[in-house]
Amino acid sequence: MWWGLAAITLVVGYADLWRGGETIAPVLLVLAYCVLVPVAILKR
Repeated sequence: MWWGLAAITLVVGYADLWRGGETIAPVLLVLAYCVLVPVAILKR
């Protein structure tokens, strides 16, 4: 579940970054890399 949530957040963040997003994309990418991926690793 955590890995899926992290993957979806990364995909949405990169998609928004690709289309020129400057506010939501960095927030989503930081959330995914700094919160969701470590939580997914620790909850394993």
